[in-house]
Amino acid sequence: MLARYNEYRQLDLPAIGKEILIKWEANDTFKKSLEIRKGAKPFVFYEGPPSANGMPGIHHVISRTLKDLVCRYKTMRGFLVNRKGGWDTHGLPVELGVEKLLNISKEDIGKKITVEEYNAICRREVLKFKDKWDEITKKIGYWVDLEHPYITFENNYIETLWWCLKQLYENDLLYEDVSIQPYSPAAGTGLSSHELNQPGTYKDVKDTSAVVMFALTQPLSTGGEGENANLFSNELLDIAKEAWSSYSSPPGERLGEEVFFLAWTTTPWTLPSNLGLTVGPNIDYV
Repeated sequence: MLARYNEYRQLDLPAIGKEILIKWEANDTFKKSLEIRKGAKPFVFYEGPPSANGMPGIHHVISRTLKDLVCRYKTMRGFLVNRKGGWDTHGLPVELGVEKLLNISKEDIGKKITVEEYNAICRREVLKFKDKWDEITKKIGYWVDLEHPYITFENNYIETLWWCLKQLYENDLLYEDVSIQPYSPAAGTGLSSHELNQPGTYKDVKDTSAVVMFALTQPLSTGGEGENANLFSNELLDIAKEAWSSYSSPPGERLGEEVFFLAWTTTPWTLPSNLGLTVGPNIDYV
């Protein structure tokens, strides 16, 4: 006899979702999907770990749905997909949160509080909302191994990364170079692009600027030779005088006065080292 499927006269998606989750949990469906594929070609999946020191949001639901779609597709294609969950426990937000909680700064570590105490509180706070993450993981039907997660503050994870770096070094795949990095004096470390995009990182401020007058003299030497030596400079002078006369009343009244180029800068401390002013005869200056 064919099994009958439930008919839903009124579509109640939350109720249907709960019903499916209960069925999956009762039948241990996730684990069975792995057991029946033992020995199959593996599809390796390590979740890019979230940080449990903050609450999960709708963007996490979206990204995890996409991850789950890929893993389920590969499972249906016959692959063995061990889905390794993890927790990201490194980074400035955790440290800064603890320092704010304890009302201390980096300089106080080792003085007002020991390094061991500081690390212990960081370890506690970084997993502060783990129960909320576990709850949302189950609610959205996201299949991932939360019983054996990798945690980035554990020594086996850290030592694994050092081992990986050693392999890269021994195979001559590491190189040394320099780059410009944003730096936080308060935190005593460089900042990532993610940290630079945290709320409150940028704000509108008033900055000191200066407008400097550069006198235009005649003739101006351009370093050339012959009759074309001052052609460019004289052309600029004519353009400047023409512009100046358009603002005089009546026109042409102040043609004999000295002409200046006005240059605006927000770095006035560079002015003493200025050697020249770059201008162009075909540029409209305001």
